[in-house]
This record gives sequence, structure tokens and C-alpha cells, in this order.
Amino acid sequence: QVQLVESGGGLVQAGGSLRLSCAASGRTFSSYVMGWFRQAPGKDREFVAAIAKSGSFAFYADSVKGRFTLSRDNAKNTVYLQMNSLKPEDTAVYYCAARGGGISSFDEHDDYDYWGQGTQVTVSS
Repeated sequence: QVQLVESGGGLVQAGGSLRLSCAASGRTFSSYVMGWFRQAPGKDREFVAAIAKSGSFAFYADSVKGRFTLSRDNAKNTVYLQMNSLKPEDTAVYYCAARGGGISSFDEHDDYDYWGQGTQVTVSS
């Protein structure tokens, strides 16, 4: 069982930055692929980024590529999503997720076993 707690959301102006954190419970954090998804009002939950268990590589949705950076610190059981050059269309609830399988599949909601409660990100124009 893994419990995930997101933090770092808030209100920011367009062009600004935020860093989201996701802290995980348990001693097996490094056994999980970690991902971030987001859900805007009236829209489906969409993939944002995922990072390998070792942190050696990450994948990004086209909509955030070049602006967002995903990293992890396995010693601290924490994954970080650095979001730069934020746009109003980035406004959503952001969810952290953990996947016990490999990173061969990582961009679908059903790929993940555990989810956090989400943190709101609002980008004003």
C-alpha cells in the first residue's frame, strides 16, 4: 500500500512557475514508476508526465514538453513537478500516481495503482 500526498499548488499568473511535490509513504518508493495527471473542469483526466523508477528518464505530454520537468528523490520518497511558463490552459487539479509495473505503459489512468487526492493549480491570464 502506498499513500500519496500532493502539495505546492496555488494561484499564479501566466508565465509564472510552480513546483508541485508528491510525498509517498512506505519503504518501496523506488519500486514505483511515478506519474502526474491533471483534470480541468468538464474534461477528462489527462497524462502530464511520468518518471522511471530510478529517475533516469521521464516522459512528457506534448502540451507540457519543454515547460515542465519531472524529477524524483528516492531517498526522500518524493517526486517533484517543476512547472515553468505556465499558461491559463494549465489550470487543473493535478494528481500524483504510482505504478508498480514497468514504464512500458505509463500514460493511461488505468496504468497506475495508487493516487493522491490532488492539488489545485490555477493560472490567471
